[in-house]
Amino acid sequence: MKKIFLSLMAIPALHFAVSAQSKGYKPLFDGKTTTGWHTYLKNNVTAWKVVDGALQLDPNAEGQGDLLTDKEYENFELKIDWKISDTGNSGIIFGVHEDPKFNETYLTGVEMQVLDNKNASDNKKANHLAGSLYDLKAPSADVAKPAGEWNSVVLRKKDGHLTFWLNGTKIVETQIGSLEWTEMLNNSKFKTWADFAKYPKGHIALQDHNHEVAFRNISIKEL
Repeated sequence: MKKIFLSLMAIPALHFAVSAQSKGYKPLFDGKTTTGWHTYLKNNVTAWKVVDGALQLDPNAEGQGDLLTDKEYENFELKIDWKISDTGNSGIIFGVHEDPKFNETYLTGVEMQVLDNKNASDNKKANHLAGSLYDLKAPSADVAKPAGEWNSVVLRKKDGHLTFWLNGTKIVETQIGSLEWTEMLNNSKFKTWADFAKYPKGHIALQDHNHEVAFRNISIKEL
């Protein structure tokens, strides 16, 4: 009976993998190891661990840093779930150009914000809330779940056109290089950053912002 129960428990995970691949998605995380990932500007994974089938940051561990895909992507649709701790802050950053002259992923990459909207200190601006195109465009609806609960993301980038969904609701849409983009950029902290959003093809990063955060069910479809 125990073996049968365990087999039944494995069915949802198997279904996710089969379903994702059948629609053209490929897993970026196997739920067991950090294969396919490394810490930014390092050759290994340091402060991130696999806990209960999720990639989880230990903010007290040595070797802090954003977790980066080994591969680079240009046009893609990313599916990922996240869960943030109380007061927590993190992000999903893409278009990251990995180079020692950039000591942080956000100097080149664009970010979808991950945040505890209720208690995080960075909750004062609408374009800093969970699901926002960070410091550029606020989410059109507040659909983020509270700290400690899982949120589901679909992030699509096609020829510079960005579309974010959070928990089934489309909350951000814009085009890199458009008049809207230029206006948003000029009103943001990035307006003088020469290399921000300049790399169409780049790595995807999970941000280490010194708070416990976890990511799971990570898959990608290249477009």
